[in-house]
Amino acid sequence: MFMGEFQHSIDDKGRITIPAKFRDDLGASFVITRGLDQCLFVYPMEEWKVMEQKLKALPLMKSDARAFTRFFFSGATECELDKQGRVNLPVNLRDYAKMDKDCVVLGVSSRVEIWSKGIWEQYFNQSEEAFNDIAEKLVDFNFEL
Repeated sequence: MFMGEFQHSIDDKGRITIPAKFRDDLGASFVITRGLDQCLFVYPMEEWKVMEQKLKALPLMKSDARAFTRFFFSGATECELDKQGRVNLPVNLRDYAKMDKDCVVLGVSSRVEIWSKGIWEQYFNQSEEAFNDIAEKLVDFNFEL
């Protein structure tokens, strides 16, 4: 399970260091793709295969399902860490997530998220203000703290 928040920077070659505590669980190769809320999702290969099966099960005749599947898969790239624990973030993914230098790497249960620091701070501040309301709505999903 991935958890925690870490501040990192993208170097001049487009690489970011993945926190040491995430590396073993990510494995030898993993997938990075466009995520929701303008961040990047990073999946261990096992988890990526689960996501692939879920997306394959979406109805092809629904335009929203086709659009989401295209969005998700077209940005996906298989990656590996270098000897220093860095991964090269492709330009198209950095552009999508508006990443230039300072980033935040988050552990979010079964995936890792990589955010531009500014976008993460804005998202976090908005979510923090609405946290109680969001928690209350989760009851609709049979979730309670």
